[in-house]
Amino acid sequence: MNISAFEILGPIMVGPSSSHTAGALRIALVARSLGPKHLARVDFTLYNSFAKTYRGHGTDRALVAGMLGFASDDERVRDSFAQATDAGLIFSFSPASDEEGAGRHPNTVTCVMTGVDDTTVSVTGESLGGGRIRISQVDGVNVELSGDYPTLFISHHDHPGVLAALTGTLATAGVNIATINTFRKERGGMAYTIIELDESASKKELEGLRKLPKVISACVVEIPGTMPISADAEMTLDYNNGHELLKLCQNKKLSIGALTRAREIEQSSGDVKAVDAQMERVLVAMRGQTTDPIDHPRPSLGGLIGGQARAVFDNADTLAAPLMGSTLTRASAYAMATLERSASMGVIVAAPTAGSSGIVPGAVLAVSEAIGANDQQIKEALWCAAGIGAIMTRNATVAGAEGGCQAEVGSAAAMAAAAVAQLLGATPSVALSAASTAIDNLLGLVCDPVRGLVEHPCQDRNVIGVSAALSSAQLALSGALDPLPFDEVVEAMRQVGAALPATLRETALGGLAAAPSAQSARSRCAICGLCD
Repeated sequence: MNISAFEILGPIMVGPSSSHTAGALRIALVARSLGPKHLARVDFTLYNSFAKTYRGHGTDRALVAGMLGFASDDERVRDSFAQATDAGLIFSFSPASDEEGAGRHPNTVTCVMTGVDDTTVSVTGESLGGGRIRISQVDGVNVELSGDYPTLFISHHDHPGVLAALTGTLATAGVNIATINTFRKERGGMAYTIIELDESASKKELEGLRKLPKVISACVVEIPGTMPISADAEMTLDYNNGHELLKLCQNKKLSIGALTRAREIEQSSGDVKAVDAQMERVLVAMRGQTTDPIDHPRPSLGGLIGGQARAVFDNADTLAAPLMGSTLTRASAYAMATLERSASMGVIVAAPTAGSSGIVPGAVLAVSEAIGANDQQIKEALWCAAGIGAIMTRNATVAGAEGGCQAEVGSAAAMAAAAVAQLLGATPSVALSAASTAIDNLLGLVCDPVRGLVEHPCQDRNVIGVSAALSSAQLALSGALDPLPFDEVVEAMRQVGAALPATLRETALGGLAAAPSAQSARSRCAICGLCD
C-alpha cells in the first residue's frame, strides 16, 4: 500500500474541497510541469461531478492556481483569477455534457495549454479523493502517473534505441530506476516514458536526458505538500487491510498509531525528523482551524454557514449538561469551526477530505482536553486515524463523488472513533471495532451539497460524524464490540457507495440539493456553478 499518512491527514490546504479544490490544483500543477515552457492560455474541460460543482467548490480557482504554480495551502488560491490576469494568462472553463463524461472518473478535467509560441499540450487528470490525483492522458496518449514517487516524465519519438539511451544516461549518472513505463498511441509516433526513481534527479541529469537524440522534453514531476515515498524503501511494516494491521500490531506489540508512524518512517527511508515535523504541522493547523473561527467567525463564500460554531460553543454551559455533555459539545463546535474556515477558503487539514475535515480534529482535540492528554498522545491518536483512513482509501473510497457522504463523513468518523478509543487506552482490536461501528451507523449516507457548496448539510454532518465517533468509541471500550470484522464493514461501504446513483454522489442533483428551497436559493449564490 503506497499511501502516505499525510495523504490521509492532508493535504494542508485551502478549502472548501479536498478532491475538487486541492486535487484539482494538484492536477493543474502537474499538468503545468508537462506543458509549454512559457504559457499564454489554458482551456479547461470539466467532466461529471467537476462539471456540476466547479464554481461552488472552487475548482475553477484551484485549477488556475495550479497553473500559476501555487501550492494547495497558498491563500492566494482564492484570488487566482486576478493573479492570472496580472500575469497575462488567459483561461476558460467548459463543462462537458453527461454523454461526454460517460465512462470517465467523476472528478476529471482536461487542461489544454497553449504556449506563447502556439505549441499546445493536452493533459487529462482525475482527482481520486482526499487530494490524491492521477494523470491519465497526455496529448491523447493514455498514461498512468500519480507523483507518489520521485518521477521523470520524458516525451520523445517512438524510435529504436531511445529507451536504452535514457536508461544508460541515468545509469552513468548513478541514478537507480525503480520502475519504467513507456506509453504510445501508435508505432513511430509520439511516446511518453515515465520513470520512477529511488531518489530525485538533479538538473544536470535532466539536461543530459534532454540532449539525447529523439527526446523532446524531460521534467521532474513533483507535488508540493506531499511526503515523498521512497521507491527503494524496504517495507516490513506494510499492511493492506485491517486483518494485516491487527496482526502486525500484535506481533510488534504496538498500538495502531505507533505502528502507522513506524510505517511512515520506513516508507520515507528512515527520515524520522521529516515525518515528525510534518505531523507537528498537522497538529498546529488543526488547532488553528478548530479555534480561530470560534474566536473570529466569518461568513462562508456561499453564505450558508458562518458563526454557528461560536453559537454552539457559547451555549455550552446552558445546553451541554441536559443534551450532549461538555466534551461532545466542544467536539461539535470544533468540527463546525473547521467547516466554516474551509468554506471561506481558509487553510485546513483534509482528514481524510475537506468536506469531513472537522471530525477527526474535533473529536481528538476535545477528548484530549477532557483527559489532559499531552501532544505525544494526541499525535499518536492522529497516527491511528491515518492508519485507519489509509485502509479505507485503498479498499473503498473517501471521495464523495465515488461513494457518497458515507465515504467522507463515514470514513472520518471511523478514523476518529479508532483514534479516540486508542487515546483512552483501547487495544488495536477494540479500536478497529470502534471504527467498524462508526461506519455501520453512517452506511448509505448520501452526498447532496445544497447549491453545490461544501457548506450545508456538510457542516451539520460533521457534527453527526463526531457524535458517531465518540459513541462508537464508548461502545467498543465498554465491551459492546461490533460483531462484523472491520474489513467486511469497509467492503460493505464500498458496495453501498457503488450502488448510489450519480445524483447522490456530489453532483448536487438529488437529495437536499434538489429540495425546492435549495433550488430557489440558487439565484442568491454569487459563486455556485449551478446558478447558470
